[in-house]
Amino acid sequence: MNLLQTSIPRGALVPLLALCLCAATLRLTGAEADDVARQLQELKEQNHALQEKLLQQDSLIKKLTDRMSELEQKQDKAESPATDAVASARPTESGLFTRNFSTDRVIFSGEAAVGLFHQGNQGQFRTSPFRIDEARLFLDAKVFNDVYFFSELNLFTREQYDDSLHLGELYVDFENVSKLWNKDGLLSVRVGRIDIPFGEEYLVRDAIDNPLISHSLGDLWGVDEGVEIYGRWKKLQYVVAVQNGGEPMMLDGNADKAIVARIGYDPAKWLHLSLSGMRTGDLDVKKDGTSELWFANGYIRQLGSPTNTTKFHAEVAEGDVQVSWPRGHLKSAGGYLRFDDNDRTTDNGRNLYYYYVEGLQQVNDKIYGAVRFSQIMAPGGFPLVGAGDFGTRFYGALTKDLYRMSVGAGYRWSRDLVFKVEYSLNRGRELGGKSRNHEDFFGTEIAVRY
Repeated sequence: MNLLQTSIPRGALVPLLALCLCAATLRLTGAEADDVARQLQELKEQNHALQEKLLQQDSLIKKLTDRMSELEQKQDKAESPATDAVASARPTESGLFTRNFSTDRVIFSGEAAVGLFHQGNQGQFRTSPFRIDEARLFLDAKVFNDVYFFSELNLFTREQYDDSLHLGELYVDFENVSKLWNKDGLLSVRVGRIDIPFGEEYLVRDAIDNPLISHSLGDLWGVDEGVEIYGRWKKLQYVVAVQNGGEPMMLDGNADKAIVARIGYDPAKWLHLSLSGMRTGDLDVKKDGTSELWFANGYIRQLGSPTNTTKFHAEVAEGDVQVSWPRGHLKSAGGYLRFDDNDRTTDNGRNLYYYYVEGLQQVNDKIYGAVRFSQIMAPGGFPLVGAGDFGTRFYGALTKDLYRMSVGAGYRWSRDLVFKVEYSLNRGRELGGKSRNHEDFFGTEIAVRY
């Protein structure tokens, strides 16, 4: 009998084998468990590393999102208010404002132009000066719902002959009053110191809007105190104003008021037509001095002797046509001016005729070329300054014929920054037949809006 047979009873053999099998099984399971544990540890470490990467990516995404949001806010502040300010600062009477103040109740903006001008020895810029051509500050404030306050401060303009500050427009605008009776855009009202709403050229007269440096010879414009109503109905636009008429600010030398009206019609998107009419009202020679309306780069003044003349006046009518296409436009206007005074010793009545034609064509998105021809015919003679020296031409010999041919080009970096160059030929004749031949103009200019 062997040892197994003698040492282990037969009845205990089966339990003993089961116990050994269990022990072996437990040992195998433990080894596998160690391997599984190792693998789980590796997975845990990999998961931890992935979590770290996800956290880094989330942090990076958050930083990028915050940065994009910051840039968008800066862009909104840089672009939207500026656009609103421009639209508010240079509104037109052809329709409603497109103001969008959002949370801002006050918008500041401005325009400026600097350049180098040169003329012949009878011109205004015969010493070829570097000059500030214009500098303006605008404030547009929302007062209540559709009620706005607008003011313009002229630090300097080409027409100024001193370096003091001058007030431009300043008015309260009751916009879209007609919505009270459910007629959107039909009636708006302005009260204060307002642009004289005659013709179309004054709407694009500022350096940033004018494709050339000079203006047409007629160049009718002005700013005067009064009240104005404007609006639109379908394809029609209108504006009517009652203003003081005389040059002194905040004063009126004669109770007879200036009346101005313009009606526009857009039969197609590419065509705009308008008719304008104005009477300056009777102006007092001593108290008013001159009209507030500018004509030919000067005011309208009396022609009769001051001892025999106490009042003078003018009536003006003009028609405008504008044709536009994607890269250019053609504009033309022609008008008639009737002048008279109450001089009982001499008939100083005058009939004047004026017109201009302007063309503009874009070469590409940045470069454009422009040309403008304008002329004034005054058979009886009139104080036409044009491009001449103001003192000589406004108070000196009268001019009976004057014309200007302007050719220029521009490079527009954006709607708010443009560089321009121009040459204009200026010719005319005085009432006695003497030629005006030394007023040709050459200029370069940079205009900005902010």
